Amino acid sequence: MILTSGLQKVFCAGLDITEFYNPNPDRLSKFWTTLQDTWLSLYTTSFPTVSVINGHSPAGGCLFAMSCDYRVMVGPNYTIGLNETKLGIVAPKWFQDTMVAVIGQRKAEVSLTTGKMYTTDEALQIGLIDESLPDANSALKKGTQFLNNFQKISPWAYKMTKDISRQPTVQWLIDNKQKDLDFVIKYMQSPTVQKNLELYLQSLKK
Repeated sequence: MILTSGLQKVFCAGLDITEFYNPNPDRLSKFWTTLQDTWLSLYTTSFPTVSVINGHSPAGGCLFAMSCDYRVMVGPNYTIGLNETKLGIVAPKWFQDTMVAVIGQRKAEVSLTTGKMYTTDEALQIGLIDESLPDANSALKKGTQFLNNFQKISPWAYKMTKDISRQPTVQWLIDNKQKDLDFVIKYMQSPTVQKNLELYLQSLKK
């Protein structure tokens, strides 16, 4: 399975920030629960997955890319990262744990606290992506080549190995879905966060 974009400059822009600004709690609850379930489905799928990152990939876009087994990014003009702190919000634990699993604790901590958006070359250097290609067609070809590796791999062995590797992060969210949801609803309605979101949305209009 390959995740990519039909847009020219954006792989995935992440979550719709307007959903968090002056949120309706019931709507926000459904929104966040859908995100939790979508991520769990992607992160635990029995299919080998590749993200062909052919555009900018901030926040939730970076999360979905990191959730795949392999990441191929078109360079050099696009960026990727969990930039939540620059919006004045906090990436949830399972976002953070997914990044830790990809690039390690120290690099993830620096990335998360600074909200760093990495260029293609920088992302390759720290291991956030696996390969960099000059154009979308060659990136798609490389992603397909990676998937072809699994034609001779037992699907059962692949899935069991992947489940063991990803179990701690997956299990945390399964065990704490309601706690995670409650935190987001409470946190996003705080005056400080709402002010940060207001300033960010205003900056987009300039």
